[in-house]
Amino acid sequence: MEEHGRHEHKLYINLSDYIQLRSKMKCIAKPDANAGSNGKYKIRSLYFDNYADKAVVEKLSGQSKREKFRIRFYNDDPAFIRLERKSKANRLCYKQSAAITEEQCRLIIAGQYDVLKNIDSPLAMELYTKIQYQNLRPKTIVDYKREAFVYLAGNVRITFDDDIRSSNNVQGLFNPELVTTPAANMAVLEVKYDGFIPEIIRQMIRIDGRYETEFSKYVVARLV
Repeated sequence: MEEHGRHEHKLYINLSDYIQLRSKMKCIAKPDANAGSNGKYKIRSLYFDNYADKAVVEKLSGQSKREKFRIRFYNDDPAFIRLERKSKANRLCYKQSAAITEEQCRLIIAGQYDVLKNIDSPLAMELYTKIQYQNLRPKTIVDYKREAFVYLAGNVRITFDDDIRSSNNVQGLFNPELVTTPAANMAVLEVKYDGFIPEIIRQMIRIDGRYETEFSKYVVARLV
């Protein structure tokens, strides 16, 4: 469970940017140990929201304090699933997580939310409470491919995300053949770090003509 705040910056990049940055990152940073033979892995997330689109509105209105809940797993493998709450406060990002099972996920999707009370985690109980009082419900699935690198000094994590796709068929969460729709036609560079960003990384990600963005894969998926 990650409780300390992290800095997070996002930039749109094109194919040329990606090729150049990836080549440089491979020289100074370690690739993610979970990546496949092509250096990437697939992420699938199921996001929660309510009838008033609380998470979307908070993001689009630029609220300084906001949060969203999601269920996430990797490479279509339900053996390792996390319930997560991503929040932002005072320009820092926070992430809390708890392990849940495929069976528990299926019950949640089916509307049997009492299962959350049987998970030994304060986060699960928080989601249960907000399902009751904020009417949060499973809303949208978001898929994308990620290539990640780690730079130890400053605990920096650099990721390249592309092939961002979405589906409103939440019942198909564990279906590898789920039909999804393209949600964005760009790649996104994300840089996350603790107290400081090493100068070598700062200089490397300065890309002429590329501007920092408040990009949200969930919001983009909802606006498609």
